[in-house]
Amino acid sequence: MTRKLIASALAATALFAATPALADGDIACKSGPKDKWQPVTKLKKAAWMEGWKIIKTEISGDCYEVYAHTESGQVVEAFFHPVTLEKLVVIRRGSEIYRKKGFTG
Repeated sequence: MTRKLIASALAATALFAATPALADGDIACKSGPKDKWQPVTKLKKAAWMEGWKIIKTEISGDCYEVYAHTESGQVVEAFFHPVTLEKLVVIRRGSEIYRKKGFTG
């Protein structure tokens, strides 16, 4: 009986560990053609002005994606609209901690 319980617990743990906490690949900025995008240097400056220390920036689909330490030291992953540079979504440890009001992307 104990072996079955342990096997079930291990199987459930493996299932949940394999499931992503948040499918951030689903975020769509609907940003249009890249020739209208602002330079990533402006985004880095805006994040710096907010007290963030940038770890890495990249393009994810049609969004700017930033990995950074916030002013309070939290490590976050954030998505910004590349034309307006508006912060759209911020994720910490797989949980969404910020979403711009009205953003459904």
